[in-house]
Amino acid sequence: MGKKFRVAIAGASGYAGAELVRLASAHPHFTITAVTSEKSAGQVVASVFPSLKGIVDHRFEALAPEALAERADAVFLALPHTKSQDPVAICIKAGKFVVDLSADYRLKDVGAYERWYQTTHTHPQLLKDAVYGLPELHRLAIAQAKLVASPGCYPTAAILQLAPLFAKRLVQPETIVIDAKSGVSGAGRSPALPYHFPEAHESLEPYKIGQHRHTPEIEQELSALRDQVGPVTVTFTPHLVPMNRGILSTAYCRLTHAMPLADLRDLYREFYKSERFVRLCDEIVPNPRYIKGTNYCDVGVYADARAGWVVTVAAVDNLVKGAAGQAIQAMNLMLGLPEETGLTAPGSYP
Repeated sequence: MGKKFRVAIAGASGYAGAELVRLASAHPHFTITAVTSEKSAGQVVASVFPSLKGIVDHRFEALAPEALAERADAVFLALPHTKSQDPVAICIKAGKFVVDLSADYRLKDVGAYERWYQTTHTHPQLLKDAVYGLPELHRLAIAQAKLVASPGCYPTAAILQLAPLFAKRLVQPETIVIDAKSGVSGAGRSPALPYHFPEAHESLEPYKIGQHRHTPEIEQELSALRDQVGPVTVTFTPHLVPMNRGILSTAYCRLTHAMPLADLRDLYREFYKSERFVRLCDEIVPNPRYIKGTNYCDVGVYADARAGWVVTVAAVDNLVKGAAGQAIQAMNLMLGLPEETGLTAPGSYP
């Protein structure tokens, strides 16, 4: 079976945290040693998530970062945004491998973080060491990192669907429009009126138009792909749709020069030819239904020749490739394991 690593999961009673517990419990090289939850401390995990009955026998405990670090080689933190700063710093100081699923270490510009998240960053010195955890773009850096900031779910889809075009500097940067739809689990497990069944069912609602906090992640990563040509600004509008999980992102942009659709698809095939978890779709349009429960990102490339636009479509499971699965993919790299370890089981259908 090979080496075993002790794994702790903080924030394990949220949707992403529970998915981490599910995936980590089946990982051949992980032994879960602790799971934390402030709201559910003292309760058996299976009493909160009955689907884990007979799989995980732990009780949730309150978060004590120093004690958690003593019991783990690797720590996943699935805490709310702005709540990971100190726990991450404590675990890093203790010499642990850390993957943080919040936004607290994703943005390299501390000023951007403080503007978008309306809080002071207490450990800005760690931002330079944190690696943005999208393996398809940062695999080598992730493999050498002690701290990885796992991407948001919307940025995972948006960046992967646009990366080949930006890497080749083919996009007119002022023309990027991203229209994305997310299942209700993307809003987290804390109850709120818009996510109440009578409000969300048979509904479709845009939200945080022009001000969603995933926007700077998308801009940061697409700008880096252009390699100092200049910053990228995107128009990003997310929507809440009445499904449990999944994201469908449709991005529109104009190219610097016209390209036949066949050449565009060849470009994507070459860019992602070695990627285990990116599947390119020509005949079948990406659909969250087809990747539910998996770590895949399905990407399709299309052309609106009459209007001169390229349209890309990406689908991810917001709780797997958009959260827990991608975090495990990064941790596998950090620990010297094949990155697909524990992530290759088929998903669910329909």
